[in-house]
Amino acid sequence: MAKSRKDNKGRVLRKGESYRSSDGKYQYAYADEAGKRRYIYSKNLTTLRQREEQILRDKLDGIDSGQAKNQTLNDIFDKYMATRKDLAERTFAGYMYQYNAYVRKGIGNRKVKDIKYSDVLLFYKKLMEELNLSYGTVEHLQRELHPAFEMAVRDCIIRTNPTHNVLGQLKKQTGAKRGVRNALTPEQQTAFLEFMDGHPVYDHWKPIYTFFIGTGLRVGELSGLTWKDIDVENGVITVDHAAVYFAGKMNKSPKKIYISTPKTDAGIRKIPMVKEVRQALKEIKQYQHDNGIYCATEIDGYTDFVFLNRFGRVFLQQDLDRALERIIDAYNDAELHEAKMKSREPLILPHFTCHSLRHTFCARFCENESNLKVIQSVMGHVDIATTMNIYAEVSEAKKKASMEALAEKMVLFSQ
Repeated sequence: MAKSRKDNKGRVLRKGESYRSSDGKYQYAYADEAGKRRYIYSKNLTTLRQREEQILRDKLDGIDSGQAKNQTLNDIFDKYMATRKDLAERTFAGYMYQYNAYVRKGIGNRKVKDIKYSDVLLFYKKLMEELNLSYGTVEHLQRELHPAFEMAVRDCIIRTNPTHNVLGQLKKQTGAKRGVRNALTPEQQTAFLEFMDGHPVYDHWKPIYTFFIGTGLRVGELSGLTWKDIDVENGVITVDHAAVYFAGKMNKSPKKIYISTPKTDAGIRKIPMVKEVRQALKEIKQYQHDNGIYCATEIDGYTDFVFLNRFGRVFLQQDLDRALERIIDAYNDAELHEAKMKSREPLILPHFTCHSLRHTFCARFCENESNLKVIQSVMGHVDIATTMNIYAEVSEAKKKASMEALAEKMVLFSQ
């Protein structure tokens, strides 16, 4: 194929450039980082030279333009996940499930070099506005994509990470906030526990939910708690593992429940027992003795679990949350009836989950403790910001209550 050092307009071409009279295209030949011969083409000399400048810039910055040309986001993410052998099987499966569900068939097919900050922002907005995903779900997805893009930056495939600081802009444009699991008020907490006390159907659930409110344990931590973890003499509960349920297509094994250790040192902690928690443990032990309930479960070498169903198996999150739904519905029905009979306003319970009881514990703790490091330690928060956010929320409520109390006791303005 004939090539010329000049184009059809008589313009002198640079080194590496050539003009193909057969199809009227300009060509630029160069060697990539591995020394492999590569070519780019354009029908316009100006466009070709703009691309040449980009290639030169990439070379100067150490960017592997050969890889960048072909690598999709799917390629980058799969490679990143291949490096994460440190992840628990269930966590790994969760990451892959979410990526496959929302990314792989869409933006995942795009070349990673072509994905810009604005593309990521628009993608996240689409997930929220068209697929009705919560901000919390998008935030979780960001925690998967950001390190994958960061690996591509470090591998010199792309220059900058397009996911950097995108959530801040997403919040501004959508007004989104991470889903807040509101704590029960003291009045709601009391009503909830008193309703179960002595109830013919729900009485045996009271010690379990009292334990949640009195310790702030995560559901998996409560499910995995064994009697060996409870030091009655010193009044301390040791938290260093959790029982997790892992089912679905990603788990090919017949085993569905695993023991998971905390991802960070913050998750390993000792929680002092308040008297209500001590009493709850006594009631649990007595109930199991009276009904012939004994631990029939061994998970990864752990046994003698504290919280058991009538078959001697550990409670899972779905069991505890479903029981909560039944109790809340029964309470609200009874409360509406009683309030109507007594001509008063009913105290209705919102629908909440076991994690809301953890939040409730934290709220009560924040109301009575000002040392954030102490709260963070007992809660097992990795980031002090999590503790501060809850503390700030509680402080706002306390501030309002304090001002209302002040208004009742003092005349601030002349009549």
